[in-house]
Parts: sequence; C-alpha cells; structure tokens
Amino acid sequence: MRNWQNIIDSFQMYLKLERSMSENTYFAYVSDINKLLSYFKIHDINILPAEVSPELLTQFIEYIAEIGLSDKTQSRIISSVKAFYKYMIIEDLVDKDPSVFLETPKIGRKIPVVLNVSEIEKILSSIDVSNIFGHRNRAIIEVLYGCGLRVSELINLKISNIYYSEDYIRVIGKGDKQRLVPLGRAAKKEIGFYMQSFRNQINPQKGHTDFLFLNRRGKQLTRVMIFTIVKEASKNAEIEKNVSPHTFRHSFATHLIEGGADLRVVQEMLGHESITTTEIYTHVDREYLREIIIQFHPRS
Repeated sequence: MRNWQNIIDSFQMYLKLERSMSENTYFAYVSDINKLLSYFKIHDINILPAEVSPELLTQFIEYIAEIGLSDKTQSRIISSVKAFYKYMIIEDLVDKDPSVFLETPKIGRKIPVVLNVSEIEKILSSIDVSNIFGHRNRAIIEVLYGCGLRVSELINLKISNIYYSEDYIRVIGKGDKQRLVPLGRAAKKEIGFYMQSFRNQINPQKGHTDFLFLNRRGKQLTRVMIFTIVKEASKNAEIEKNVSPHTFRHSFATHLIEGGADLRVVQEMLGHESITTTEIYTHVDREYLREIIIQFHPRS
C-alpha cells in the first residue's frame, strides 16, 4: 500500500501534467494535503491515505475551523482534499471516496477594493520618472490597469507577445491558457518610454531576454517586487485604500462595466473561466449606484 509521500508526489504530477495547473495552484493543493498529514501526526494518528475515514476528515475540518482559519481558507483546503481523493479514485488507490460528504462553508463574496480614475492618476503622478526605475514602474501600473492583468501574467509578459501595430498583447493566463487583450494608448506609450530608457540600457541575463519587465541585474521581476512597487507608489500618492497589484485589475473591470461594457467581453479580457467570477464587478457597480442615490436622492 502506497504511503503519503508517494501519493502526494504523484498527485502533484497529475495536477501539473494532466490538469495543466499553474505552479502556484498545484503547490497550494499539495500544501493543503500536507496540512491534513500534519494533523494526523500532531494527533498521533498513524494511518495511510487509503485508510482515512469520513469521520477522520470531518474531525480535521472541525480542527481547521477551531484554530481560526477563514471560511475562504477552509473552503480551499476542503477542495484540495476532495481533489486528492478524486485522484485516488481515478488511480484505483481507494474504493470509496471518504471526502464525498464534506461541506464547504458558505462564503459571502467580498466586494473588492477599487480605485477611481483620479486615484490612479495620483499614483502614476507620484512616480518620479527621473529615477532610473521611473518609466519601468509607470509602465507596470499602466499595464496592470490598462490591460487588467494578474501579477503572474505581468511578470511573464514577453516582448515577443506585444503586437504594437495591432495594439494587442498575448497573455498567458491560468493553466497556460492564452488570450488577446487590447493594449491602450497610455500603456503603449509608457512601454515605449520604458523600452527607450531603462530596458535598452541593461543587458538581460540568459533566459530573461524576452521578458518585458526586468530588474537592474537583467532578470525577470518577481511577484514580491511588483507588490513593493505598487505599495510604494500608493504610499507616495497618499492613497488611504489598501492597494495591491490586483486592485488595478479590479479597477480595470469595474470601470469598463460602469462605462457600459458587455459582461461577456470583460470576462474574455480578464480570462475568467466562469462569468460568475466576473459578475462580482456588477456588484461593485451597484454599490457605486447605491452610494450615488444615498448622496443625491431627496428621499434618501
């Protein structure tokens, strides 16, 4: 009978190769299964994966709720456990799925933080373009907001995937799915400034030549660096909202919908698999309308 590590390793390869999950996603799944294994070790439960009962899984879910994990985190862990045992069923490692009756906590969809246009302008204006990194950092924020990219999509954006004459960029999204996103005038202009200044003055390291955004050593930027750039610019602009790189993606979608864009078009540009994910931005729009009514309607 196969042990935990053997099955976890093969589960990871299954997620990577057969489910085509991104590295961040399959690492999260594996991390959640290791949490289950840690729970068994902490409670001196010496058991193989195929021997786990529904009762033990229920106890584990009660445990992660008791230690104060958020509903969202609990739901993700339960999804990982279900995926793990679904894999074991596929591989004939178990006859019955012990996770089948696990229920995820109900999660209210959180309205995302959104910047208005003047706040975005303030953030862009706060970046000192006389600084060596100025045009690069402005280009980063213009692309985040102008194209609605995720951080992972931004740091992996390649020069060869920018079609200047057609005003499009090719984006590699979750699960290596590709989509074409329009490149707006402001983002295109800032990329041009960045290419003429910082980008053309450094020597990219081997394997990093085609990445658009590089650090001073000629290497691809990291997720952490993008967060640092955004936080610093927001602080300098004295924006009181909790701004992250994803805030610009939220703002991109919200402003499109407020301007009358079709929900299906926004879904396509964001790379959402389900339109229900995109519908969160209609809630933002309704919240905005509610505030306007409260502020201006005489009966409010």
